[in-house]
Formats: sequence, structure tokens, C-alpha cells
Amino acid sequence: MKAPHRTTAGRSRRIITRTVLGLALVAVPATAYATNAPAEHVSSHATRHVATAATGLDDPAKKEIAMKLVSSAENSSLDWKAQYKYIEDIGDGRGYTAGIIGFCSGTGDMLDLVKLYTDREPGNPLAKYLPALEKVNGSDSHSGLGSAFESAWKTAAKDTAFQTAQNDERDRVYFNPAVKQGKTDGIGVLGQFAYYDAIVMHGDGDDSTSFSSIRKRALAKAKTPAQGGNETTYLNAFLDARVWAMQQEEAHSDTSRVDTEQRVFLKNGNLDLHTPLSWKVYGDPYSIS
Repeated sequence: MKAPHRTTAGRSRRIITRTVLGLALVAVPATAYATNAPAEHVSSHATRHVATAATGLDDPAKKEIAMKLVSSAENSSLDWKAQYKYIEDIGDGRGYTAGIIGFCSGTGDMLDLVKLYTDREPGNPLAKYLPALEKVNGSDSHSGLGSAFESAWKTAAKDTAFQTAQNDERDRVYFNPAVKQGKTDGIGVLGQFAYYDAIVMHGDGDDSTSFSSIRKRALAKAKTPAQGGNETTYLNAFLDARVWAMQQEEAHSDTSRVDTEQRVFLKNGNLDLHTPLSWKVYGDPYSIS
């Protein structure tokens, strides 16, 4: 059951492209890392680069932390694996929002997910809803879906094949592109997470609040470490740009997932998300030991 205080600010709302995010990538020099971390934590630029190369957000332990951080904002819970079965219309104009990352019936990513699931398991409970999902894509309509579709989603969520499909689509569309771009920009685990959280909420595309536009807005204020800039300075610029993007839509107007989560870690100099972690989202406290 969803937390009773949940608002539309707590689920993904974005218009996404129907293809893998096209992020321009450039080579990262081996000495491109800049940091504000205390000397006792980082002895040299080279040391930090080696450590980050070995442990990015795609490290299994760090990825688990990322899933919990996003779930605290998206689901008011650290138990992200309990969200495979989640489905509801939160009234944000994107139709149904469902699953571990907020796949939406009105934005295309739910359709892509069900197509992938059906390719892998043709007789699944959601396969027969593909025509309806095609028709409602781009709208908030429930035509051809409704309570029967909601029940079918919850039934499918018990299937490990559907859980795997959710994981794979999350990684393909959101997680992997964010980590790849983050590593290209020379930012560490926290920065890669900031990219991932931004893509989850805003998607990517040509609009002014997409991930790419947020990144461009940040680049107008600061250089990435790969460009010779300071990591903390750049991440502050990115989070400033992210807050601006969130404020452009009422559903995103609560910026606590930045203000009392990501900025807390940044102010503490915790650029690699070392545990223990403590933060708040929408006023609720969370911690990972």
C-alpha cells in the first residue's frame, strides 16, 4: 500500500523519447578528476580517479543505494523491490504510473516495457493490452485498460520474467545512460546518481526541462571535471539547474529530493555515497547504514 501522504510529487512524471537516450560521449582523460574532498580521504587526483573507475554507480552495492534513494522519493519507501506491482493514476496527465521506476501509459515507456515482456513471454497477463496501450500512448486515457488492466499488472508482477523486464528497461532507458554520461563528464558516484534521478523524473528530449537541457544549463555555469572543472562546483550548478526544471511544473514543485537529499551528501563532501547515509524527502527521514 502506498504511503497515505503521497502526492503527485512522489512519482515519475516525464515525456520520454521512444529510443535509447542519445547522449554525446567524449573520452575522459585519466587525470580529469577534480575534487573538494578532504585530504585524508583523497591523497591525489590519480588516487581518486582509480577509485572511481573501480566503483561507479554501476557497482552492485552503489546501485542498490541508488535504487533505495530513488524509491524514497518515488514511493516513500526504501523497499524498491516491493514496487513491481505498484500501479495507479496519480492525476498528472500521464495516465497510469506503475512499477519500480514509474513507467507511464501516456509516455511510451510502459508500452515499451510490455512489448519487451511479451517478446520474452508471449502468453503473459499483459499481452492482450498491447493494442490498448498503443492507443492511449500520448494521453491520460484509460480506454481499454481500467481495473482489469490494473489487476493484470499486479498478477504479472509476481512473474520473475516481468520483474526482470522492468529492471532491464530501467537500466536501458534511465540508469545506463546516466552512468555513462556521468563517467564521461568525470563525476563520481553522487554525480552519476544526480544524473540518474534527473532522467527518472524528466526523461530526455528537446524540451527545456529534459535531462540534456538541465545538463546544458549547468554547463553554462560550470565546467565538468573532464573539462578541467571542480566536481563540487559543477554538481552545485547541475542541482541548481535541476531545481529550476522541477519548478517549471507544479507536480515537481517540491524539490526536497534535491534540497534535503542530494545537496546534503554534496555539502558533506560525500562524492562517492559512502554509507552511512541520512536524508529527508518530503519531510520524511531515511537512512542507510
